[in-house]
Amino acid sequence: MNYLEFEKPLAAIEGKAEELRAMARTNKEMDVEKEAAALDVKAAGLLRDLYKGLSPWQKCLVARHPDRPHCKDYIEALFTEYTPLAGDRNFADDHAVMGGLARFNDMPVMVIGHEKGNDTKTRIERNFGMARPEGYRKAVRLLDMAHRFGLPVITLVDTPGAYPGKGAEERGQSEAIARSTQKCLEVGVPLVSVVIGEGGSGGAVAFATANRIAMLEHSVYSVISPEGCASILWKDAEKMREAAEALRLTAQDLQKLGVIDRIVTEPLGGAQRSPREAIAAVGKAIEGMLEQMKGMKPDALIKDRRAKFIAMGSKGLAA
Repeated sequence: MNYLEFEKPLAAIEGKAEELRAMARTNKEMDVEKEAAALDVKAAGLLRDLYKGLSPWQKCLVARHPDRPHCKDYIEALFTEYTPLAGDRNFADDHAVMGGLARFNDMPVMVIGHEKGNDTKTRIERNFGMARPEGYRKAVRLLDMAHRFGLPVITLVDTPGAYPGKGAEERGQSEAIARSTQKCLEVGVPLVSVVIGEGGSGGAVAFATANRIAMLEHSVYSVISPEGCASILWKDAEKMREAAEALRLTAQDLQKLGVIDRIVTEPLGGAQRSPREAIAAVGKAIEGMLEQMKGMKPDALIKDRRAKFIAMGSKGLAA
């Protein structure tokens, strides 16, 4: 288990319990189960207390946890007959964006998402989930295909933001993001999006301009990272805690503001502690959101999506 900075007291207790059990495994005559069980109870209580009132910055840390299930994990668990589709038919295939045809509850769909990778090799290969222009152009191609064949689209958002490198800017990063956002608004099929980790900047909006948007309980979604915001406003990246508070990036605030439609409850301690349970909860949320749009005509779906985004900004946190 990788522990976050605010989980250090928990790490000490769980580490002690495991240490006792390890000693018992090497010496069969030792009986430590009573002491270890008491530590387990103490750890469970502390875990509940820690996650009862997470600050926005702490939620950022949980959203970035390396052990959280990623797009690839959700696709493998929730979809069948997944057939990946690669390339933007222009420059290259961006491995930070996964996408392809699949079945969800035996229904043909198009699934698209950011993939961060789960170890050093795959994180470098996936560019830490930061898509380049060719990734967004691949998404546009898949969205257009879904529109032509009448396939519902499911997007899984998990990115710090679009890749800001020189080559990406030279190949039209902002234009590619804008085209992807525009295509999301134009497709005449149900489009649902789930923020499963980080929803960073336009790189997230390009996939999340959907009829229905859900967020995992401890995920975040904002126009800029807290560190980036602090660097711009205070010229000090160390003020990221204050920036996270001001950005209103938590699922709870965004639901009040009307930016998202539902919050998906995570297992106690975050999705990283029970990935299977978190993935199942996301699957039920997707099923529920698709059910809401069952039978809607293409024009009605497009109108519904546009109305949702035009209405943003009309709600406040005091409402």
